[in-house]
Amino acid sequence: MPHIDIQCFPRSLSEAEKEALAEDITAAIVRHLGSKESSVSVALHEVEPDAWKSRVWDTEIAPQIESLIKKPGYEM
Repeated sequence: MPHIDIQCFPRSLSEAEKEALAEDITAAIVRHLGSKESSVSVALHEVEPDAWKSRVWDTEIAPQIESLIKKPGYEM
């Protein structure tokens, strides 16, 4: 642990770009939380824009908006 689950609109990322993203996120987690690199896992799930509200906003963002350490700059 920790496990980071990234949900975003579809991107055309190559495998190398995905690996670089995971490496950058892992480095930040190791630096700020003191985790071991081998303990960090990262997932990337692409969500179509028309499904964002029902799959992400309504189920994950809105219910915990007050506890987010970084709130989005948009509302739905």
